[in-house]
Amino acid sequence: MRGYGMFSVNNPGWLEKERPACGAYDAIVTPTIVAPCSSDTHSMHGGSGPKENMILGHEAVGTVVEVGAEVTRFKVGDFVVVPCVTPNWLELGIQHGKSFSHDGRPFGSFKFINTEDGVMAEFFHVIHADANLTHLLEGVTPEQALMTVDMMSTGFYGVEMADVQFGDTVVVIGIGPVGLMAVGGAALRGAGRIIGIGTRPNCVKIAREYGATDIVSYKEGDIVEQVLELTSGGADRVIIAGGNKDTFAQAIAMTREMGNIASINYYDARDTLSFPALAWGLGMANKDIRSGFCPGGALRIQKLMEIIKYRGFDAAKIISHTFHGFDAMEDAFKLMDAKTPDLIKPIVYIDDL
Repeated sequence: MRGYGMFSVNNPGWLEKERPACGAYDAIVTPTIVAPCSSDTHSMHGGSGPKENMILGHEAVGTVVEVGAEVTRFKVGDFVVVPCVTPNWLELGIQHGKSFSHDGRPFGSFKFINTEDGVMAEFFHVIHADANLTHLLEGVTPEQALMTVDMMSTGFYGVEMADVQFGDTVVVIGIGPVGLMAVGGAALRGAGRIIGIGTRPNCVKIAREYGATDIVSYKEGDIVEQVLELTSGGADRVIIAGGNKDTFAQAIAMTREMGNIASINYYDARDTLSFPALAWGLGMANKDIRSGFCPGGALRIQKLMEIIKYRGFDAAKIISHTFHGFDAMEDAFKLMDAKTPDLIKPIVYIDDL
């Protein structure tokens, strides 16, 4: 089979590989729509460490083409929504914590582009299909469902980790696709003032539609100073959804005492994170810092689709570019890598398999 991925760091291209085998509890899926992600480009550039001969992609909806003998919830021909995090539910490590993201080791539940080939292929493998796949909910479009599998799940997880409460002032650093989901999630959680930090006009527009009350631009001065002035001393919750290694220190500095910082940003393996102790109140300002990877499994995605259906949250608003055809995955990936000023989220309709 063919798939788009990386031969090695900074060396992307089309790979020829064997079609994956289907275990007794697993499924083989062919993609219907895929969405390249900045995590894919980040991996290709070596940001998560060296990888070789890896098909990329971890965001897809598709059609089941094979199921294992023990699969009961799905059959060949079913249209399915595929979470980006697909845990091994038999691994004892899954019983640690609450996020189901680390089934035995850090990022262990993140199989695609980590321990096995991703979804940008003619076929891809899903472990434990009954627990890791879900049917499309009636009233939710395939495009909306595609945005739940990572963008919405990750952005909302930042809101959960930040523990946003009614009336809180929330800052979201980075209003790319994940940050936009964090803005929308904070609004649904009952936040009062929501400050988005970003500059791209199309992202600013959607941020306001999702509930942002203020926009801060780094082009207009130091973002910490701007937030401290707007909030008269700092925000209750700060969600890091973009930026670089220096953003971590900025987030701590713009958080008030007793506040929470949640990081859902994907840092580089070569980064070192640091911050001034004074910004953290010398360790005694009760500023809590949490970071994490979005929870895995089918139930998470089912719940997110219910928010779309019953609360009218349109996750597909962040789709800015559409492509058609299997080979167009290369163009969509390159666009994601280039991060053009009008880009938010590209998707590819695989209408020729």
